Amino acid sequence: MGVDEQTVDQAAKAAPAPEEATTTTAAAASATRYPIAPGYRVNVRTGPGTSYRIVRTLPLGSRVPVYCQKPGERVTGPYGTSNLWCNIANGQFISDTYVLTGSDGSIAPRCD
Repeated sequence: MGVDEQTVDQAAKAAPAPEEATTTTAAAASATRYPIAPGYRVNVRTGPGTSYRIVRTLPLGSRVPVYCQKPGERVTGPYGTSNLWCNIANGQFISDTYVLTGSDGSIAPRCD
């Protein structure tokens, strides 16, 4: 095993499994946090589509809660093509195609 292979092997062992989700214990609410696709900085928008205003960009390695989900613009990302958008904070949405939820369908209630 070469040095590069050994480094990759050790990194793979140290990285959490994709299906693992961490739980926060925030005083206001606790929610499962899901990882954003590795290597992506994801735009957070005011609604479920790319025509909505960008309010911030998630940094590499982010994990997000998914409070509810809403249909919107169909988007293709690293985890497929979908019209499902995840609400990660009040008035903030990202495409489900960038969130590793472990499911091709909805994993949270539908947003009102």
